[in-house]
Amino acid sequence: MIELIEKVAAGASVTVCDTIELPFELRQKSRFSTTLANGEAVLVKLPRGEVLRGGDLLRAGDGRVLAVVAQPERLIHCQSNNATELARWAYHLGNRHLPVELGDGYLRFANDPVVKAMLGGLGAQPVDVMAAFEPEGGAYRGVHPHAGSDGQSGPRIHDHAATEQSQP
Repeated sequence: MIELIEKVAAGASVTVCDTIELPFELRQKSRFSTTLANGEAVLVKLPRGEVLRGGDLLRAGDGRVLAVVAQPERLIHCQSNNATELARWAYHLGNRHLPVELGDGYLRFANDPVVKAMLGGLGAQPVDVMAAFEPEGGAYRGVHPHAGSDGQSGPRIHDHAATEQSQP
């Protein structure tokens, strides 16, 4: 069994010996098992918190390097030349905390009949497609946590501008 243990730095000069085709659901996990197209078993044991993208390279414990291929999957595709329309649709998808791929004049998201109907009600013409899914990484990627007064940690919005205090 191949154990993939680390991501190869971008731009590294390596020889790729095979590919590993993965849907987005698996590319966002750090520990899972799967098989290659040739039937060889693979165990992925990567550091937590990284999402794999199509084109990423992974090194196995034995030194082999495999290229990640974003597996085509069933998606909903909404296209428009109107930026306001696209922004409205993206707002409603984000309000549902859905991973969304943003492209030039289109949005794509995982197949969901309820969300597809919702966007249809907003004027979109959703179309089913088979494509690799490469959604945005998220607003909090790389944000440092803060401890709040309630003892909970999480991202905070900083307001570094001077604030005015009203007089009674």
